[in-house]
Amino acid sequence: MRVCGVTNIGCRRQDNQDSYAVRELAGGSALLVVCDGMGGARAGSVASAVAVEAFAAAVAEAASGGMPEDPALREQVLKEACSQANTEVYRLSREKREYEGMGTTLVAALILSGTVCMIHVGDSRGYILENNRIHQVTVDHSLVQLLVDRGEITPEEARVHPQKNLITRALGVDSWVECDLTWLELKEGSRLLLCSDGLTNVLDDETILELSGGEPDPEKFSRALLSLTLERGAPDNVTVVLAQL
Repeated sequence: MRVCGVTNIGCRRQDNQDSYAVRELAGGSALLVVCDGMGGARAGSVASAVAVEAFAAAVAEAASGGMPEDPALREQVLKEACSQANTEVYRLSREKREYEGMGTTLVAALILSGTVCMIHVGDSRGYILENNRIHQVTVDHSLVQLLVDRGEITPEEARVHPQKNLITRALGVDSWVECDLTWLELKEGSRLLLCSDGLTNVLDDETILELSGGEPDPEKFSRALLSLTLERGAPDNVTVVLAQL
């Protein structure tokens, strides 16, 4: 398995509010994390950085003796890590006026022997690319996704909706956060992509899949995604984290 990550401020922002981590853990497991902060300029950056570090540290500590084989225990590791990250961001937002109201999305994947447990809050996404197909694993916690689910707008309309950036869940804005967990299997040669919405608001699924098919090297593919997003104006921060079996 090869893992890599890249982040960029984009073309219009004054600072990068995205953070990510790629960690190899004890027992041959790997952890990928992407957070996209919100709040004031500095507050968003702090929220995402604190969340990534707290989440990754909690998972690494739980895996120090080897990751549990029991799927329920692995889920518990991720849920507790998410809770700890939420608590840390929320605590800082309450203690310092300049951080008041800050929060962050989170999408993370724990990979062991091709089995993935993914957890997410907000609209940062996880995708699987395999067999010349792309599949969005996560479901956005956002206003436009609710409208799509209700049949009030189409997915195509959601991409250009004026309120597409309004999320319905975020880590750190309250003392408790609800997260979603998803299990999946990775086949040999498949790719797991985690990203902030700075990528997916610019590149559609077909474009991501086309770039993947044209670049077998995972690090070059990640940079190709970033380069094309920047070429197309990149109005937001852009973060790509990739695992390839």
